[in-house]
Amino acid sequence: MNNSKLKAVIFDWAGTTVDFGCMAPTGVFIEVFRQKGIEISISEARGPMGMHKRDHIATIASYPRVASLWLETHGKACGQEDISEMFNNFIPLQMSVIKSHADIIPGVLEAVEEIRLRGLKIGSSTGYNNEMMDILVAEAAKSGYKPDAVVCATDVPAGRPAPWMAFKNAELLGVYPMKNILKVGDTIADIEEGLNAGMWSAGVVVSGNEMGLTQDELNMLTTMQLELKKEEIREKFYQAGAHFVIDTMDQIPWLLDEVEKRLQAGLKP
Repeated sequence: MNNSKLKAVIFDWAGTTVDFGCMAPTGVFIEVFRQKGIEISISEARGPMGMHKRDHIATIASYPRVASLWLETHGKACGQEDISEMFNNFIPLQMSVIKSHADIIPGVLEAVEEIRLRGLKIGSSTGYNNEMMDILVAEAAKSGYKPDAVVCATDVPAGRPAPWMAFKNAELLGVYPMKNILKVGDTIADIEEGLNAGMWSAGVVVSGNEMGLTQDELNMLTTMQLELKKEEIREKFYQAGAHFVIDTMDQIPWLLDEVEKRLQAGLKP
């Protein structure tokens, strides 16, 4: 086997390939906590993005401010039954809004075309469950995006930052070793998943959860505001261990070239 060539790319979904700004889950997390009498901020809702959604809820509940407010409101700490109840409430709410947040992010279809031209396979991983992904995959396919593999956090023992979704993708794609695979996502959990699986790991800045803005909101920023925000996110990704950071999916050809250069030089992630 030629182990000096890139063989596959594994993309995240919301904030990376669909749903500019990763908007669909954010409001739902806020709502499920509100139903329990707890007001959480947008930044708290977005903090654990990329994780399995039940783990995401548990992580928000563990934040000191939220945990203190929960104790004050309910007279006891947030327990596993509470987490399960909120997750059960999350599922229908998320499914009700997923279709309206399924638009393909600009540059994705062109990136997919470039990847296909190079003979690479395309996998995907997500914190959504299978029911949610049935909706999202169908909507994305209507717009021309259809990866070769789709793996949900519910398909494996644990979601991000564990590497199991990446390994399952590799199995489904029939691709190895992991150093010949590139992971691209918009959250810290994505970066960590890639690193833990032994893949090259790249963060996407502009369309993702860390930026957290719609395209219209993005256009309202001054050039200086946008550049400062982008630099802050880049630094955050690099601090998390990202090998590469790209602003938009338009930079995928450059990213593929950079990974190829490192592989041909005998380097590993």
